[in-house]
Amino acid sequence: MKRTTFTSVLLLLMGLSVFCQESNFNKLDSLFNHLESHDRFMGSLALSENGKTIYSRSIGYADIDAQQEIDEKTKFRIGSITKMFTSVLTFMAIEEGKISLDQPIADFFPNIKNATSITIGNLLNHRSGIANVTSRPDYLLWNTQPKTRQQLLELIEQGGSVFEPNSKGEYSNSNYQLLTFILEDVLKDSYANLIKTKITEPLQLKNTYMGSPIDPNNHEAFSYNYDTRWNKSFETHMSIPIGAGAIVSTPTDLNTFSTALHEGKLITNKSLKQMKTFEDGYGMGLFEMPYFNKKGFGHNGGIDGFTSQLATFPKDHISVALISNGTRYSNNDILIAVLAAYYDKSFNIPHFETIEVTAEDLEKYLGIYGSKQLHLKLTITENEGNLTAQATGQPSFPLEAVEEHAFEFHQAGVRLEFNPKENTMLLKQGGNTYMYTRE
Repeated sequence: MKRTTFTSVLLLLMGLSVFCQESNFNKLDSLFNHLESHDRFMGSLALSENGKTIYSRSIGYADIDAQQEIDEKTKFRIGSITKMFTSVLTFMAIEEGKISLDQPIADFFPNIKNATSITIGNLLNHRSGIANVTSRPDYLLWNTQPKTRQQLLELIEQGGSVFEPNSKGEYSNSNYQLLTFILEDVLKDSYANLIKTKITEPLQLKNTYMGSPIDPNNHEAFSYNYDTRWNKSFETHMSIPIGAGAIVSTPTDLNTFSTALHEGKLITNKSLKQMKTFEDGYGMGLFEMPYFNKKGFGHNGGIDGFTSQLATFPKDHISVALISNGTRYSNNDILIAVLAAYYDKSFNIPHFETIEVTAEDLEKYLGIYGSKQLHLKLTITENEGNLTAQATGQPSFPLEAVEEHAFEFHQAGVRLEFNPKENTMLLKQGGNTYMYTRE
């Protein structure tokens, strides 16, 4: 009798858990409906548990001109999540005895500055000091044109070094471009074919491959940037990012890949442990992605108008992947909402109310603002009746009027509150507030 009662209570608790999760997933649907109705996000998301998708959602258009809607078959450029694949290939080569973590890159690239002091391990965890080739001032003048291996090497060599090898960590796409060349040399195959034969075919990832010019007839999405309306972005030529950011995939495939990685289906536990060894916030192709007391691992990505995030929580056997081809809202906030829904925590649906302003209204806010708290000036300008902000050395971003004297950029969670009479402005982001004064 006691055993029957206990079983009944257990089944009741399990039923309540499933009910709560379904209720939260319904709220997730409301979030995506809200984002879609306010034209804030285009893309696709998938959440898997024990290797099976338990929630997915796609909204927006893969091709706005053709009115081609995004669905679960739509493929996107994933940007730097590609580095996870490149790291896995690197550890496969290490396990085969082709290379080692402490091997100097002078064995491959003797003309790179400090090549005798930089190791393959330093490339993996961004401790090489090699300048980031995609940060060159002239990058956007040639990124849509094909580059040969030799041309890329020359550009990397020209960039030189920005710090002594292994003295600190600093993100550089050049590291993973060089890893691509090393892998092709030691494994004697193209990067595209290595991805295919060593990862996608064994895992049956039918929608993951090295990218090429975007083909909408192959269910590939274009990317877009927003400036009062969605504008199609340029296309970086995939001969440039290669193993640093050239893979195309879907959220479902990314979850399958990351789950397999953490289940030991691709590399050994020893290699995975090395990937998950962090210095200055950098692992070897991985970032830590915590959620409260939960420990996740993954990567984010961005290329042209595409943005992406992938996280796996090994102890709970869940993976979540989000890829966008156009967003005016924080991908991180969407990811947090998905995790909140799974772990039965509360999350809010954002408000997107705006107020009408004229160019004349905006004149009182224009100028250059400086802060004693942040050594980063903000230039506020007006363009066709819209306010725009630009931080020193960074791209400009549009601001929306949400209240009198208050403007927001939802994608980065930025809020600016102006006091025209005092010539001051408060910048609020990530729970922090910074005082700015107009010069």
